[in-house]
Amino acid sequence: MVGFGYWGTNIARNLDKLAGPRWRYLVDPVPERRLAAAELYPRVRTTDDLDEALDDDEVAGILIATPAPSHAALTRRVLDAGKHVFVEKPLAMSVADAVTLAETADRNGLVLMVGHTFEYVPAVERMREYIRSGEIGEPLHLHSQRLNLGRIQSDLHSFWSIGPHDVSIANYLLGTEPRWVAAQGGRYLHDGVEDVVFVTVGYPGDVVAHMHVSWLDPAKTRRTTVVGTRRMLVYDDLLPGARLTVFDKGAEPLEPDRHGVRRYRLRDEATHVPELSTTEPLARELAHFLDCVRTGTRPRTDGWNGARVVAVLEAADASLRAGGATVSVPPIEVPPIAPPRFGYPQPDLTPAIP
Repeated sequence: MVGFGYWGTNIARNLDKLAGPRWRYLVDPVPERRLAAAELYPRVRTTDDLDEALDDDEVAGILIATPAPSHAALTRRVLDAGKHVFVEKPLAMSVADAVTLAETADRNGLVLMVGHTFEYVPAVERMREYIRSGEIGEPLHLHSQRLNLGRIQSDLHSFWSIGPHDVSIANYLLGTEPRWVAAQGGRYLHDGVEDVVFVTVGYPGDVVAHMHVSWLDPAKTRRTTVVGTRRMLVYDDLLPGARLTVFDKGAEPLEPDRHGVRRYRLRDEATHVPELSTTEPLARELAHFLDCVRTGTRPRTDGWNGARVVAVLEAADASLRAGGATVSVPPIEVPPIAPPRFGYPQPDLTPAIP
């Protein structure tokens, strides 16, 4: 594992439970972090030298939890060493780099998995089931809010930092690639970094997803709403007892009146809160990566998944610089994909995703 910072500590906690003695190295350049890791995980070797892990033939995979601008270079380095890679979001800071990494992994038969954790959240998985089954009717629009006061960054703006979560959720729920992006934001704490960003993403069928991200907001909010022609869904990650609510609500068109004015009947019926697994999504995600390494299976959130998210982020960047103009999202041309060619057979110590 590379990186023991803000999010790396959470990965380490789960990795220790899932991999146990198979977790061999923790790499971090900061001595204080290595010391903290050594105290928590004494059986894991801590080092500031990534080559030490890359040169170890018994190391099958590397997990990267470093700052976003370092992801592409580190991932390329690990793939070139013939190791499987789990890398936190975003996969890269450009579509070109993301596509190159996905192609490299496929060409070398390696697992490349991107940490789009929310695609492993049971509530989000259930939302996708509702949409795919047609239970909510045709999806009309999505909107999401990811707000907080804190974890302010100066090396990248808020949409690059926390927006990948909402992009991956929208792509996953709709099961299609976005076509265009329009973004506006405000810089209040740093001259060159947007602290708050409003992004609208257009999908086929005139479906739009509106995303509001900010680290300068009084209330912590993590909510995704899907409005369909028959029902509506609300996922609120801060409501432990009701993270997903199904609303049997809608607006049903009636016959036009004698003046030709279209009227609607508003339907507001029962709500339903489905039972969901309480397993930590990060644990489910990491268990999936370990299983893919062992079996050579292609991960759900592979490099091409990561590239599609980066395409939206890059288009949002261009829109911000163009004063909110609509920017097309280039399609990600995925070549015929074969599964990774090899795994590392070993005792099945990794639990399946619940």
